[in-house]
Amino acid sequence: MPLEITAGQQSSRAADKPAKKTATRRRGSRRKPAMQDRIFFTEQLSLLLETGTPLHSALQALGSQVDNPAMQEIIAGLTEHVTDGKPFSYALAQYPELFPVTYVNLVAAAENGGFMDKVLLELMNMDEKRDELRRTVTAALSYPGFLVVFSIFVVIFVLVAVFPKFADMFAAIADRLPMTTIILMNASHILVTHWISITVGLVAAIVTLVWWLKTVAGRAALDSLKLRVYGLKDIFIQVYLIQSMRVLGLSLDNGVSVPDALASCREVVSNRDFRKFLNNVETKVNEGGGFAAAFQEVDFIPPMVRQMVTTGEETGNLPKVLGRVADYYERELARKLAAFSRMVEPIMLIIMGGVVGLIVSSLILPIFKLSQAVG
Repeated sequence: MPLEITAGQQSSRAADKPAKKTATRRRGSRRKPAMQDRIFFTEQLSLLLETGTPLHSALQALGSQVDNPAMQEIIAGLTEHVTDGKPFSYALAQYPELFPVTYVNLVAAAENGGFMDKVLLELMNMDEKRDELRRTVTAALSYPGFLVVFSIFVVIFVLVAVFPKFADMFAAIADRLPMTTIILMNASHILVTHWISITVGLVAAIVTLVWWLKTVAGRAALDSLKLRVYGLKDIFIQVYLIQSMRVLGLSLDNGVSVPDALASCREVVSNRDFRKFLNNVETKVNEGGGFAAAFQEVDFIPPMVRQMVTTGEETGNLPKVLGRVADYYERELARKLAAFSRMVEPIMLIIMGGVVGLIVSSLILPIFKLSQAVG
């Protein structure tokens, strides 16, 4: 595939640069480039290269298609590096906020092998699957999260705005109030009387927790918890397997060295305990033990994955097997999250109904008793 820059293209540099400056001045939202921008860039570049368009011309064409000024500047920078004779992978590495190590390593391998359009298409597919995974997880957790937050606000509103209006009325029958009413009245009194102290305390607790989670000890504790809490650990392990096995399989299949491939895996996985496992894999491979030996030593890796990796390594089909592992767990995770949503939604509705019923009964029963006393 023609990735080199022709003499005619080099002579047009002076004409290109004003165009780049003009492009960066175009109106548009100056937001930080996101994954969707990278997916669009990768797909369009792959199509242009597949049709035989030189890399320099393809980048120029892409620069004129985007509306985000920040993305325009990145593409202009890529074009300038390529025009100056730098490898495309080197140019991409100058923008790590948009192009991760995985992307750069695979492009570098494609430059040496001459299959740039194929690798770009695979990178686009990988990004699309990662984005779909993120949206699947977000969708599964957003509705239950909304119900929890809504329930909390309803309870606080009732305690602060409704119960105080009945305080004087219920004082006449304080000795005959139901226990639930007494508890809610006391909670209402505390919230109304000490709301400043409670608010300051909650804000301080949240700020302290967020700060602690950003420390080394906090992140380590959270990462360890993700792989040990019953019910959650299976979901997190599947997410990490999807992320790492897809990158590892794609990297090895396209000729990326084992150290670089594992470095790419460590980048896409944020969990430190899982990164330690990837470090151990690299150590075992460097010692001649192979991937299977490292996978067998970790208890949180499912037995099926261990067996598939062992078989893939023995038959020489490890990259393909790793891709199949990622595909399988992607489907399995989507199924689990869908089942989780179906299970949690009615449970949350029942809990909300119970809370509302408790509050209503705590108000209505004393009113009935009060009417009986008056009668």
